[in-house]
Amino acid sequence: MMALSAAGRLPDFLATLPPELLRALDADWLHRARADQLPPAETGPWTTWAVIGGRGSGKTRTGAEWVDALAQGDPAFTPEPVGRIALVGETHCDVREVMIEGPSGLLSLPRRGRSRPVWSPSRRRLEWGNGAVAQAFSAEEPDALRGPQFGAAWCDEAAKWRRPEAAFDMLQFGLRLGARPRNLVTTTPRPVPLIRRLLADPRTVVSRARTRDNADHLAPDFLERVVGRYAGTRLGRQELDGELIEDRDDALWDRGSLEAGRVADAPDLGRIVVAVDPPATSGARSDACGIVAAGRAGGRAFVLADASLSRATPQAWAGAALALYHRLAADALVVEVNQGGEMAAAVLAQCDPAVPVTRVHATRGKYLRAEPVSLLYARGLVHHVGAFPALEDELCNFGPDGLSGGASPDRLDALVWALTHLMLEVRAEPRIRRL
Repeated sequence: MMALSAAGRLPDFLATLPPELLRALDADWLHRARADQLPPAETGPWTTWAVIGGRGSGKTRTGAEWVDALAQGDPAFTPEPVGRIALVGETHCDVREVMIEGPSGLLSLPRRGRSRPVWSPSRRRLEWGNGAVAQAFSAEEPDALRGPQFGAAWCDEAAKWRRPEAAFDMLQFGLRLGARPRNLVTTTPRPVPLIRRLLADPRTVVSRARTRDNADHLAPDFLERVVGRYAGTRLGRQELDGELIEDRDDALWDRGSLEAGRVADAPDLGRIVVAVDPPATSGARSDACGIVAAGRAGGRAFVLADASLSRATPQAWAGAALALYHRLAADALVVEVNQGGEMAAAVLAQCDPAVPVTRVHATRGKYLRAEPVSLLYARGLVHHVGAFPALEDELCNFGPDGLSGGASPDRLDALVWALTHLMLEVRAEPRIRRL
Protein backbone atom coordinates (compact mmCIF):
# COMPACT_ATOMS: atom_id res chain seq x y z
CA MET A 1 0.00 0.00 0.00
CA MET A 2 1.29 3.44 -0.87
CA ALA A 3 2.68 5.33 2.12
CA LEU A 4 0.92 8.68 2.36
CA SER A 5 2.88 10.05 5.30
CA ALA A 6 5.32 11.78 2.98
CA ALA A 7 3.70 15.08 2.00
CA GLY A 8 5.52 15.10 -1.33
CA ARG A 9 3.75 11.92 -2.46
CA LEU A 10 0.20 13.02 -1.69
CA PRO A 11 -0.32 15.19 -4.82
CA ASP A 12 1.00 12.37 -7.00
CA PHE A 13 -1.38 9.92 -5.33
CA LEU A 14 -4.37 12.25 -5.75
CA ALA A 15 -3.51 12.64 -9.43
CA THR A 16 -4.08 8.90 -9.90
CA LEU A 17 -7.67 9.05 -8.60
CA PRO A 18 -10.62 9.24 -11.02
CA PRO A 19 -12.36 12.66 -11.26
CA GLU A 20 -15.60 11.41 -9.70
CA LEU A 21 -13.72 10.20 -6.61
CA LEU A 22 -11.88 13.50 -6.34
CA ARG A 23 -15.21 15.34 -6.46
CA ALA A 24 -16.54 13.11 -3.73
CA LEU A 25 -13.48 13.75 -1.58
CA ASP A 26 -13.81 17.50 -2.11
CA ALA A 27 -17.41 17.37 -0.87
CA ASP A 28 -16.64 15.15 2.10
CA TRP A 29 -16.55 17.09 5.38
CA LEU A 30 -13.95 14.82 7.00
CA HIS A 31 -11.67 15.53 4.03
CA ARG A 32 -12.28 19.29 3.88
CA ALA A 33 -12.59 20.23 7.56
CA ARG A 34 -9.72 21.70 9.53
CA ALA A 35 -8.60 19.93 12.70
CA ASP A 36 -10.38 22.53 14.87
CA GLN A 37 -13.67 21.77 13.08
CA LEU A 38 -13.70 18.07 13.96
CA PRO A 39 -15.07 16.92 17.33
CA PRO A 40 -13.01 15.32 20.09
CA ALA A 41 -12.84 11.53 20.26
CA GLU A 42 -16.25 10.07 21.02
CA THR A 43 -14.78 8.01 23.84
CA GLY A 44 -13.17 10.97 25.60
CA PRO A 45 -14.42 12.15 29.03
CA TRP A 46 -15.95 15.38 27.72
CA THR A 47 -19.48 16.74 27.93
CA THR A 48 -18.99 20.11 26.20
CA TRP A 49 -17.09 20.88 23.02
CA ALA A 50 -16.38 24.63 22.90
CA VAL A 51 -15.46 25.95 19.47
CA ILE A 52 -14.01 29.40 20.20
CA GLY A 53 -13.30 31.34 17.04
CA GLY A 54 -13.19 34.67 15.28
CA ARG A 55 -15.80 36.09 12.94
CA GLY A 56 -16.05 34.06 9.75
CA SER A 57 -13.77 31.31 11.04
CA GLY A 58 -16.22 28.53 10.14
CA LYS A 59 -17.92 28.01 13.51
CA THR A 60 -21.44 27.78 12.07
CA ARG A 61 -20.40 25.21 9.47
CA THR A 62 -18.75 23.21 12.24
CA GLY A 63 -21.94 23.20 14.30
CA ALA A 64 -24.21 22.36 11.37
CA GLU A 65 -22.02 19.46 10.22
CA TRP A 66 -21.87 18.06 13.77
CA VAL A 67 -25.64 18.20 14.28
CA ASP A 68 -26.36 16.69 10.86
CA ALA A 69 -23.87 13.88 11.46
CA LEU A 70 -25.38 13.07 14.88
CA ALA A 71 -28.93 13.09 13.51
CA GLN A 72 -28.05 10.79 10.61
CA GLY A 73 -25.85 8.48 12.67
CA ASP A 74 -22.60 9.10 10.80
CA PRO A 75 -20.27 6.46 12.32
CA ALA A 76 -17.34 8.89 12.18
CA PHE A 77 -19.18 11.05 14.75
CA THR A 78 -21.51 8.81 16.74
CA PRO A 79 -22.13 5.07 17.21
CA GLU A 80 -25.88 5.57 16.66
CA PRO A 81 -28.22 8.39 15.57
CA VAL A 82 -29.13 11.00 18.17
CA GLY A 83 -32.91 11.23 18.06
CA ARG A 84 -33.50 14.59 19.75
CA ILE A 85 -31.24 17.63 19.49
CA ALA A 86 -31.65 21.20 20.84
CA LEU A 87 -30.64 24.20 18.73
CA VAL A 88 -30.21 27.24 20.98
CA GLY A 89 -29.42 30.72 19.65
CA GLU A 90 -29.68 34.23 21.04
CA THR A 91 -33.19 34.59 19.56
CA HIS A 92 -35.54 32.47 17.45
CA CYS A 93 -34.58 34.64 14.49
CA ASP A 94 -30.89 33.85 15.01
CA VAL A 95 -31.59 30.13 15.12
CA ARG A 96 -33.53 30.27 11.87
CA GLU A 97 -31.41 32.81 9.96
CA VAL A 98 -28.00 31.47 10.99
CA MET A 99 -28.15 27.93 12.32
CA ILE A 100 -30.84 26.54 10.00
CA GLU A 101 -31.33 28.64 6.86
CA GLY A 102 -28.03 30.53 6.79
CA PRO A 103 -25.37 29.97 4.12
CA SER A 104 -23.49 27.65 6.50
CA GLY A 105 -26.60 26.36 8.26
CA LEU A 106 -28.16 22.93 8.36
CA LEU A 107 -30.31 23.33 5.25
CA SER A 108 -27.34 24.57 3.18
CA LEU A 109 -25.01 21.63 3.79
CA PRO A 110 -23.91 19.52 0.82
CA ARG A 111 -25.97 16.37 1.03
CA ARG A 112 -23.27 13.83 0.03
CA GLY A 113 -25.92 11.12 -0.24
CA ARG A 114 -27.62 12.10 3.01
CA SER A 115 -31.27 13.04 3.28
CA ARG A 116 -32.12 16.71 3.72
CA PRO A 117 -34.06 17.53 6.88
CA VAL A 118 -37.45 19.20 6.60
CA TRP A 119 -37.88 22.53 8.38
CA SER A 120 -41.26 23.32 9.92
CA PRO A 121 -41.13 27.04 10.91
CA SER A 122 -44.45 26.99 12.76
CA ARG A 123 -43.25 24.12 14.96
CA ARG A 124 -39.64 25.37 15.07
CA ARG A 125 -38.25 21.95 14.33
CA LEU A 126 -36.15 20.12 11.78
CA GLU A 127 -36.94 16.49 11.05
CA TRP A 128 -34.75 13.97 9.25
CA GLY A 129 -35.99 10.99 7.29
CA ASN A 130 -34.93 8.59 10.03
CA GLY A 131 -37.13 10.38 12.57
CA ALA A 132 -34.38 12.43 14.28
CA VAL A 133 -35.58 15.88 15.34
CA ALA A 134 -33.80 19.15 16.15
CA GLN A 135 -35.88 21.69 18.06
CA ALA A 136 -35.15 25.45 17.96
CA PHE A 137 -35.01 27.49 21.17
CA SER A 138 -34.27 31.10 22.07
CA ALA A 139 -31.85 31.81 24.90
CA GLU A 140 -34.12 34.73 25.81
CA GLU A 141 -36.71 32.18 26.98
CA PRO A 142 -34.86 29.82 29.36
CA ASP A 143 -38.12 28.41 30.74
CA ALA A 144 -38.95 27.00 27.30
CA LEU A 145 -36.15 24.50 27.94
CA ARG A 146 -38.02 23.07 30.94
CA GLY A 147 -39.58 19.75 30.09
CA PRO A 148 -38.02 18.76 26.74
CA GLN A 149 -35.18 16.26 26.78
CA PHE A 150 -32.31 15.76 24.37
CA GLY A 151 -29.30 13.66 23.54
CA ALA A 152 -27.26 16.61 22.22
CA ALA A 153 -27.39 20.40 21.94
CA TRP A 154 -25.80 23.07 19.77
CA CYS A 155 -25.52 26.51 21.40
CA ASP A 156 -24.49 29.27 18.99
CA GLU A 157 -22.86 32.60 20.01
CA ALA A 158 -23.48 31.88 23.70
CA ALA A 159 -21.14 34.73 24.72
CA LYS A 160 -23.71 37.31 23.58
CA TRP A 161 -26.84 35.71 25.00
CA ARG A 162 -28.72 38.14 27.25
CA ARG A 163 -29.44 35.46 29.86
CA PRO A 164 -26.57 33.06 29.22
CA GLU A 165 -26.31 31.17 32.49
CA ALA A 166 -30.05 30.76 32.97
CA ALA A 167 -30.50 29.38 29.43
CA PHE A 168 -27.45 27.13 29.56
CA ASP A 169 -28.35 25.74 32.99
CA MET A 170 -31.92 24.93 31.93
CA LEU A 171 -30.52 23.16 28.87
CA GLN A 172 -28.27 20.95 31.02
CA PHE A 173 -31.28 19.57 32.90
CA GLY A 174 -32.71 18.44 29.57
CA LEU A 175 -29.59 16.68 28.31
CA ARG A 176 -30.56 13.28 29.62
CA LEU A 177 -31.11 11.00 26.62
CA GLY A 178 -28.76 8.32 25.36
CA ALA A 179 -25.47 7.04 26.68
CA ARG A 180 -23.46 10.26 26.06
CA PRO A 181 -25.47 13.52 26.13
CA ARG A 182 -23.20 16.41 25.13
CA ASN A 183 -23.11 20.10 24.16
CA LEU A 184 -21.46 21.97 21.33
CA VAL A 185 -20.92 25.68 22.01
CA THR A 186 -19.80 27.78 19.03
CA THR A 187 -19.00 31.38 19.88
CA THR A 188 -16.76 34.36 19.47
CA PRO A 189 -15.50 34.84 23.03
CA ARG A 190 -16.30 37.58 25.49
CA PRO A 191 -15.24 37.65 29.15
CA VAL A 192 -18.67 36.75 30.51
CA PRO A 193 -19.18 34.32 33.42
CA LEU A 194 -20.58 31.49 31.29
CA ILE A 195 -17.58 31.43 28.96
CA ARG A 196 -15.13 31.63 31.86
CA ARG A 197 -16.97 28.76 33.53
CA LEU A 198 -16.95 26.56 30.43
CA LEU A 199 -13.27 27.15 29.73
CA ALA A 200 -12.38 26.29 33.33
CA ASP A 201 -14.45 23.10 33.34
CA PRO A 202 -12.24 19.97 32.94
CA ARG A 203 -15.10 18.33 31.03
CA THR A 204 -14.87 20.97 28.28
CA VAL A 205 -12.71 20.36 25.22
CA VAL A 206 -11.76 23.62 23.49
CA SER A 207 -11.05 24.11 19.78
CA ARG A 208 -9.82 27.52 18.61
CA ALA A 209 -9.92 29.12 15.17
CA ARG A 210 -8.93 32.49 13.75
CA THR A 211 -10.67 34.35 10.98
CA ARG A 212 -7.56 33.95 8.83
CA ASP A 213 -7.82 30.17 9.14
CA ASN A 214 -10.89 30.34 6.91
CA ALA A 215 -9.37 32.70 4.34
CA ASP A 216 -10.30 30.48 1.39
CA HIS A 217 -13.98 31.15 2.08
CA LEU A 218 -13.77 34.90 2.79
CA ALA A 219 -13.64 37.86 0.47
CA PRO A 220 -10.03 39.04 -0.07
CA ASP A 221 -11.16 42.61 0.54
CA PHE A 222 -12.50 41.63 3.96
CA LEU A 223 -9.16 40.13 4.95
CA GLU A 224 -7.24 43.17 3.79
CA ARG A 225 -9.64 45.83 5.04
CA VAL A 226 -10.97 44.41 8.31
CA VAL A 227 -8.35 41.91 9.43
CA GLY A 228 -5.53 44.26 8.47
CA ARG A 229 -7.07 47.19 10.31
CA TYR A 230 -7.93 45.47 13.60
CA ALA A 231 -5.12 42.90 13.89
CA GLY A 232 -3.51 43.05 17.33
CA THR A 233 -6.09 45.37 18.90
CA ARG A 234 -8.34 44.18 21.70
CA LEU A 235 -11.33 44.11 19.34
CA GLY A 236 -9.36 42.27 16.67
CA ARG A 237 -7.94 39.71 19.07
CA GLN A 238 -11.44 38.96 20.36
CA GLU A 239 -13.48 39.16 17.15
CA LEU A 240 -10.88 37.88 14.65
CA ASP A 241 -8.50 35.66 16.64
CA GLY A 242 -11.07 34.29 19.06
CA GLU A 243 -9.06 35.23 22.16
CA LEU A 244 -10.74 35.72 25.50
CA ILE A 245 -9.44 39.12 26.60
CA GLU A 246 -9.85 39.65 30.32
CA ASP A 247 -9.56 42.86 32.35
CA ARG A 248 -8.14 42.78 35.85
CA ASP A 249 -10.10 44.99 38.21
CA ASP A 250 -7.07 46.23 40.17
CA ALA A 251 -4.74 46.68 37.20
CA LEU A 252 -2.94 49.99 36.74
CA TRP A 253 -3.92 50.07 33.05
CA ASP A 254 -7.21 49.33 31.33
CA ARG A 255 -7.76 48.35 27.73
CA GLY A 256 -10.25 51.12 27.12
CA SER A 257 -7.63 53.84 27.63
CA LEU A 258 -5.12 51.92 25.50
CA GLU A 259 -7.60 51.67 22.64
CA ALA A 260 -8.60 55.32 23.00
CA GLY A 261 -4.98 56.38 22.67
CA ARG A 262 -4.04 54.13 19.76
CA VAL A 263 -2.84 55.91 16.61
CA ALA A 264 -1.68 54.75 13.21
CA ASP A 265 1.37 57.02 12.92
CA ALA A 266 3.55 59.17 15.13
CA PRO A 267 4.22 62.86 14.48
CA ASP A 268 7.71 64.29 14.20
CA LEU A 269 9.34 63.41 17.50
CA GLY A 270 11.64 65.61 19.53
CA ARG A 271 13.39 62.70 21.26
CA ILE A 272 13.39 58.91 20.87
CA VAL A 273 14.78 56.37 23.31
CA VAL A 274 15.04 52.60 23.44
CA ALA A 275 14.68 51.23 26.98
CA VAL A 276 16.12 47.86 28.03
CA ASP A 277 15.15 45.85 31.10
CA PRO A 278 17.86 43.16 30.99
CA PRO A 279 17.53 39.74 32.65
CA ALA A 280 19.87 39.03 35.53
CA THR A 281 20.85 35.71 33.92
CA SER A 282 20.56 33.92 30.62
CA GLY A 283 19.25 30.42 30.13
CA ALA A 284 16.07 28.35 29.91
CA ARG A 285 14.62 29.77 33.15
CA SER A 286 15.74 33.36 32.84
CA ASP A 287 13.33 36.27 32.55
CA ALA A 288 12.63 37.89 29.23
CA CYS A 289 14.54 40.98 28.17
CA GLY A 290 12.20 43.94 27.84
CA ILE A 291 13.06 46.19 24.88
CA VAL A 292 10.63 49.04 24.20
CA ALA A 293 11.03 52.19 22.13
CA ALA A 294 9.14 55.43 22.66
CA GLY A 295 9.35 59.04 21.55
CA ARG A 296 8.08 62.44 22.64
CA ALA A 297 6.40 65.22 20.71
CA GLY A 298 5.48 68.29 22.77
CA GLY A 299 3.77 67.04 25.91
CA ARG A 300 2.80 63.63 24.53
CA ALA A 301 4.59 60.29 24.28
CA PHE A 302 4.31 57.70 21.54
CA VAL A 303 5.19 54.04 22.06
CA LEU A 304 6.86 52.95 18.83
CA ALA A 305 7.97 49.34 19.19
CA ASP A 306 8.19 46.30 21.45
CA ALA A 307 11.20 44.18 20.50
CA SER A 308 11.37 42.19 23.75
CA LEU A 309 12.94 38.73 23.65
CA SER A 310 12.39 35.62 25.75
CA ARG A 311 15.37 33.75 27.20
CA ALA A 312 17.89 35.35 24.87
CA THR A 313 21.64 35.44 25.30
CA PRO A 314 23.23 38.82 26.12
CA GLN A 315 24.54 39.05 22.57
CA ALA A 316 21.07 38.36 21.16
CA TRP A 317 19.15 40.93 23.18
CA ALA A 318 21.93 43.51 22.83
CA GLY A 319 21.80 43.01 19.07
CA ALA A 320 18.01 43.43 19.07
CA ALA A 321 18.18 46.61 21.16
CA LEU A 322 20.90 48.13 19.01
CA ALA A 323 19.09 47.21 15.79
CA LEU A 324 15.96 48.98 17.05
CA TYR A 325 18.04 51.97 18.16
CA HIS A 326 19.54 52.38 14.69
CA ARG A 327 16.29 51.67 12.83
CA LEU A 328 14.52 54.46 14.68
CA ALA A 329 17.56 56.78 14.70
CA ALA A 330 17.07 57.01 18.46
CA ASP A 331 18.90 59.37 20.81
CA ALA A 332 19.81 57.02 23.64
CA LEU A 333 19.54 53.57 25.13
CA VAL A 334 18.04 53.61 28.65
CA VAL A 335 19.23 50.58 30.62
CA GLU A 336 18.28 49.47 34.13
CA VAL A 337 21.46 48.51 36.00
CA ASN A 338 20.16 47.04 39.26
CA GLN A 339 20.48 43.30 38.53
CA GLY A 340 22.89 42.43 35.79
CA GLY A 341 22.46 45.84 34.30
CA GLU A 342 26.08 46.90 34.59
CA MET A 343 26.94 43.82 32.59
CA ALA A 344 24.21 44.81 30.14
CA ALA A 345 25.67 48.27 29.69
CA ALA A 346 29.08 46.71 29.16
CA VAL A 347 27.72 44.31 26.53
CA LEU A 348 26.04 47.16 24.67
CA ALA A 349 29.23 49.21 24.80
CA GLN A 350 31.24 46.31 23.41
CA CYS A 351 28.77 45.77 20.58
CA ASP A 352 28.56 49.45 19.61
CA PRO A 353 30.63 51.89 21.70
CA ALA A 354 29.24 54.90 19.81
CA VAL A 355 25.72 54.42 21.18
CA PRO A 356 24.97 56.63 24.23
CA VAL A 357 23.75 54.53 27.16
CA THR A 358 21.77 56.13 29.98
CA ARG A 359 21.97 54.04 33.17
CA VAL A 360 18.94 54.08 35.47
CA HIS A 361 18.67 52.62 39.00
CA ALA A 362 15.47 51.29 40.52
CA THR A 363 15.07 52.71 44.03
CA ARG A 364 11.38 51.83 44.40
CA GLY A 365 9.28 48.75 43.68
CA LYS A 366 7.84 48.04 40.26
CA TYR A 367 4.31 49.10 41.22
CA LEU A 368 5.44 52.45 42.60
CA ARG A 369 7.55 53.10 39.50
CA ALA A 370 4.70 52.14 37.18
CA GLU A 371 1.94 54.12 38.86
CA PRO A 372 2.99 57.61 37.62
CA VAL A 373 3.33 56.24 34.09
CA SER A 374 -0.17 54.71 34.22
CA LEU A 375 -1.48 58.16 35.20
CA LEU A 376 0.00 59.57 31.99
CA TYR A 377 -2.16 57.08 30.08
CA ALA A 378 -5.22 58.02 32.15
CA ARG A 379 -4.65 61.67 31.19
CA GLY A 380 -4.47 60.74 27.50
CA LEU A 381 -0.81 61.70 27.17
CA VAL A 382 0.52 58.37 25.86
CA HIS A 383 -0.33 56.83 22.50
CA HIS A 384 0.53 53.42 21.09
CA VAL A 385 1.53 53.59 17.44
CA GLY A 386 -0.13 50.38 16.29
CA ALA A 387 -0.83 47.36 18.49
CA PHE A 388 1.51 45.58 20.91
CA PRO A 389 -0.53 42.62 22.22
CA ALA A 390 2.08 41.06 24.53
CA LEU A 391 3.02 44.40 26.08
CA GLU A 392 -0.61 45.45 26.48
CA ASP A 393 -1.47 42.15 28.14
CA GLU A 394 1.21 42.84 30.76
CA LEU A 395 -0.04 46.38 31.34
CA CYS A 396 -3.65 45.27 31.85
CA ASN A 397 -2.65 42.37 34.08
CA PHE A 398 -0.38 44.31 36.43
CA GLY A 399 -1.72 45.11 39.89
CA PRO A 400 -0.37 45.70 43.40
CA ASP A 401 0.85 42.10 43.60
CA GLY A 402 2.44 42.15 40.14
CA LEU A 403 1.33 39.96 37.26
CA SER A 404 -1.12 37.13 37.79
CA GLY A 405 0.86 33.92 38.09
CA GLY A 406 3.97 35.68 39.35
CA ALA A 407 5.66 36.25 35.98
CA SER A 408 8.16 39.07 35.63
CA PRO A 409 6.73 42.18 33.87
CA ASP A 410 9.79 42.78 31.70
CA ARG A 411 8.05 44.53 28.81
CA LEU A 412 6.20 46.75 31.27
CA ASP A 413 9.46 47.61 33.06
CA ALA A 414 11.10 48.65 29.81
CA LEU A 415 8.09 50.78 28.91
CA VAL A 416 8.12 52.43 32.34
CA TRP A 417 11.80 53.31 32.01
CA ALA A 418 11.30 54.77 28.53
CA LEU A 419 8.30 56.92 29.49
CA THR A 420 9.82 57.98 32.80
CA HIS A 421 12.89 59.19 30.90
CA LEU A 422 10.80 61.04 28.31
CA MET A 423 7.93 62.43 30.39
CA LEU A 424 8.72 62.45 34.10
CA GLU A 425 12.33 63.58 34.32
CA VAL A 426 13.41 67.19 33.85
CA ARG A 427 15.87 67.17 31.00
CA ALA A 428 16.79 69.50 28.17
CA GLU A 429 18.55 67.25 25.69
CA PRO A 430 17.90 68.41 22.14
CA ARG A 431 16.97 65.83 19.50
CA ILE A 432 20.19 64.51 17.96
CA ARG A 433 20.08 65.17 14.24
CA ARG A 434 22.15 62.76 12.23
CA LEU A 435 23.50 63.82 8.87
